[in-house]
Amino acid sequence: MAIQALGYVGIAARNPEDWAGYAAGLLGLQLSERSAAQLVFRMDDRRQRLVITPGEADGARFYGWEVADGAALEAMAARLDAARIGFCRGDRALADQRRVAGLIVTADPLGNRIEIVHGAESTEAPFVPGRCISGFRTGALGMGHAVLTVPSLDAVLPFYTEVLGFRVSDYVTNPFRAHFLHVNPRHHSLALIETGQAGLHHLMVETYMLDDVGQAYDLALAEAGRIATTLGRHTNDFMTSFYSRTPGGFMMEYGWGGRVVDPATWQAVEMHSGPSLWGHDRDWGSPEMRAEARRLKLQAAADGERQPVQVLPGNHNSIAGECLWWDAAKAVAAPRLAAE
Repeated sequence: MAIQALGYVGIAARNPEDWAGYAAGLLGLQLSERSAAQLVFRMDDRRQRLVITPGEADGARFYGWEVADGAALEAMAARLDAARIGFCRGDRALADQRRVAGLIVTADPLGNRIEIVHGAESTEAPFVPGRCISGFRTGALGMGHAVLTVPSLDAVLPFYTEVLGFRVSDYVTNPFRAHFLHVNPRHHSLALIETGQAGLHHLMVETYMLDDVGQAYDLALAEAGRIATTLGRHTNDFMTSFYSRTPGGFMMEYGWGGRVVDPATWQAVEMHSGPSLWGHDRDWGSPEMRAEARRLKLQAAADGERQPVQVLPGNHNSIAGECLWWDAAKAVAAPRLAAE
């Protein structure tokens, strides 16, 4: 697989300074560079992950997708050429601005600017979050995920799967059509939702500790209109998260406990129980979509759908069972689980 991770995202903003308080004060990103030309935010040892530049309208300006090295970049250029998709090579000035060794620039069928890069710069300067948080789960998983709205899935999906090599993790047809795509063990680094319009639906960043999410939720609740989707847990990637409105109008998912997949063996499936196990009440979308999402969520609960919490070493302590019924249920299930 050529594309390895979502490396960075660029956002155009009519009022870039609005992002200083939001990205640092709520999300906990580090504002590492501030000028009239751009605001640059760090999440880890990378020199930049989120770039905010002045613009006449708010919205996504570019998406930086990483490949392994220069040879992989040339292979990607050959794939674009074979598919008769136009691209250009970024010059040294652009590479320096993006803090990468090299890049090519193309566009998806909707006109979204796609920058395919290698050799992203890191720094030994410690990451200093904008507020007290445990840190972000990045590394080989990339900065998080992006979810795009599309007029037609059929017109866009082949570009990402057949040309760029993204793979389908799963998909839904109700209460909306969406495909979730992976390029590394993160359950999805990109998702496409068919809405009839083109745009950026949301970005997702994942923290190391659940308390980071809860404390951000408290901060967001204190601002009128900041919460777009309440705290909840997804059915497919098991993420516990909430969504806030960014200064740009799109949403930011702030989550913990995301699922990983094995790209070598993973088989795509259709999800039937809706987008969330619980929570995630929306104040956006049509009344019909919101009602159907709620119906599916309540049906999943009535059917007893549950999923194990996804945790990292050192991120949890096991507790002893204090319920006789639960202990008995585990004893009954133990032989079956061992057989599997």
